[in-house]
This record gives sequence, C-alpha cells and structure tokens, in this order.
Amino acid sequence: MNMLEIKQLDVWFGHGHNRVDAVKGAEFSVPEGESFGLVGESGSGKSTILRAITGLAPEWSGGITVNGERLGKQRRKSFYKTVQMVFQDPYASLHPRHSVDQVLGETLALHGFRDIDARVVKLLDDVGLGQKFRFRYPHQLSGGQRQRVAIARALAPEPKLLLLDEPTSALDVSVQAEILNLLVDLRKDRGLTYLMVSHDLSVVGHMCDRLAAMRHGEIVEIMDVAALRGMQAQHAYSQELLQASV
Repeated sequence: MNMLEIKQLDVWFGHGHNRVDAVKGAEFSVPEGESFGLVGESGSGKSTILRAITGLAPEWSGGITVNGERLGKQRRKSFYKTVQMVFQDPYASLHPRHSVDQVLGETLALHGFRDIDARVVKLLDDVGLGQKFRFRYPHQLSGGQRQRVAIARALAPEPKLLLLDEPTSALDVSVQAEILNLLVDLRKDRGLTYLMVSHDLSVVGHMCDRLAAMRHGEIVEIMDVAALRGMQAQHAYSQELLQASV
C-alpha cells in the first residue's frame, strides 16, 4: 500500500501577472515504510511539495492522497495524527518561552492522550535525551538537542508519515550524522514512512530508498538509491547534481 500518492500536483503563488508556478505536474508515490527523497537546487520546489501536503501552501491543484485518503483544501485534525513535519531550523521551530515538558505535553494533550507524563519521558528517551532535559528551555539546549526535541514533538501524535525538510542542514557537521542515524533507527523501530527534502546527495544516499530530482518546479527523474550511489542518473540535470556532489 502507498502511504503517499502525488498526482499531477501544481502549486503556485500569486495571481495573474504576479503568478509564480513553484511546482508543475509533480507525480510520485511512497509505499508504506519507504524513505523517499526530493533533491535539487534551492527554489526547485522541493519544500513547496511538503507545504502543499501539510496545507501550508493553499494554492494547488492535482491529487494528494495520504494513507488512502484523498486530501481536499482543508486538513482535518485526524490528518495531523497521521502526518507530522520536522522543519529545517530547530532554533525557529520551538517556542523560546516553553520548556521541553510544555512543548511535548501540550502536543500530547492536543491529540487527546491522557498518560502525558509517561509519554513525555518515553519520547525523550526515544530521541536520546532522557529526563534530565525535560524542564529545560530551548536556549539551554544545543542545536542538535533542539532538533531532537522537535523530532520528539513530531513523534508525539504517533504519526505514520514524517515530512523532513532539510532536518540537519542548520546543524554542525559533527551533529548531523547523529541526527540522521537517530532518524534511521526511529523509522525502523516505529515502521515510519519518510518524505525527505535535501540538497545534500550524501544525506539522501544514507537515508532514502528512492529519490526524485527536481528542477524549476518539475520532477525530471526518479531513481533508486543504488543508481545514485553508482552515478547512473539518466537525465542530464541529475547527472550534473551527481557530478557536483563528488
């Protein structure tokens, strides 16, 4: 079964002469349990696809189906129990005046969980932080620790699909591998499906089973990770991306 299906997706901003077509005719599917990457230069439309899925890009047409349910323009509350997103910048995605306990506890309460204390502790353990971080504030955490909290928040509703928008690009190189390995372990342990945006092909090669190369809002090629590692792209633009990453 496909966890995510995208068909003839167009996303645009503005109207008339001011209209900008950010995504044009995108099509791909992600089977349950797979990790799928979107790669390309800045402005190629990768993150816009994630925003369309979550409802943050209101102007779109085409088909978006998540876990068998065709999405309309509005997202129901149940959608956010299935789909969660981890943003690029852990500094901006956490409220500076909310402790880790508040961040996780409020998310759990919002989704109707009752055993909140036990769940907060387990979430912190699952992302490799532990209870000692429970009552700290974002300014007391490193970038990697903040991103672990952001990942714990995304896991709180027990989603099936995680959207990962450059989840390590704002972090120090020494921390990036730790977060990527955490995400690999979580996917295996929880049976998660990932849709991951990255400009770094080495990250995609480590994290993903398949990937789509995007240019100027269009998907120019879909390949499996074996083709990526073997430098066997078919499209000229994909070949350029691979050569630039060597």
